[in-house]
Amino acid sequence: MGKIDLKKELRALYQPSAQTFQRVTVPSMQFLMVDGHGDPNSAREYKEALETLFPVAYKLKFLSKKELEKDFVVMPLEGLWWSEDMESFVSRAKDSWDWTMMILQPEWITQAMFDAALEQLEGKALPSAKRIRMERYDEGEAVQIMHIGPYDDEGPVLKELHETYIPQNGLKMEGKHHEIYLSDPRRVAPEKLRTVLRQPVRAA
Repeated sequence: MGKIDLKKELRALYQPSAQTFQRVTVPSMQFLMVDGHGDPNSAREYKEALETLFPVAYKLKFLSKKELEKDFVVMPLEGLWWSEDMESFVSRAKDSWDWTMMILQPEWITQAMFDAALEQLEGKALPSAKRIRMERYDEGEAVQIMHIGPYDDEGPVLKELHETYIPQNGLKMEGKHHEIYLSDPRRVAPEKLRTVLRQPVRAA
């Protein structure tokens, strides 16, 4: 049984250049999702979201392998971020951030499988069990770049994206700031963290 790695199949979306901004068209895809608010470094909601998303993701991997004989690599954590003042992303005013943390699921994972995974995990420590859902997200046209380094060093990159690249290319920001965390911060030094920064856009 081969193991499918969607990061490789969707290389253009998960392995962008770290040197230049790139325009991409992101198709509709399905994700496990949990919503919340506040600083990811201190908000209890954020910790609880991760403590729920990953057990459900691994349970779905197990069910897929057992029931469908399809194995896959669990995808990295992703986050949609927004605020009433988008400048807060440049200034890193994290207490004002709203977010949706999520993990991409293969197309063959069904709602019935998701429901079964939650049922089988009932009684386990899933603090966001009532808030997790599986839902499609249609991002569409976007601009992205690979950021290498600490999360708090993203500010200048985002400033250039928001204030220079997007307006100079006849575009306007549309939708929520999107990040994909390709590195595990528990195992990777801050200066080596790899994060996809993505901003949906439309013609100005």
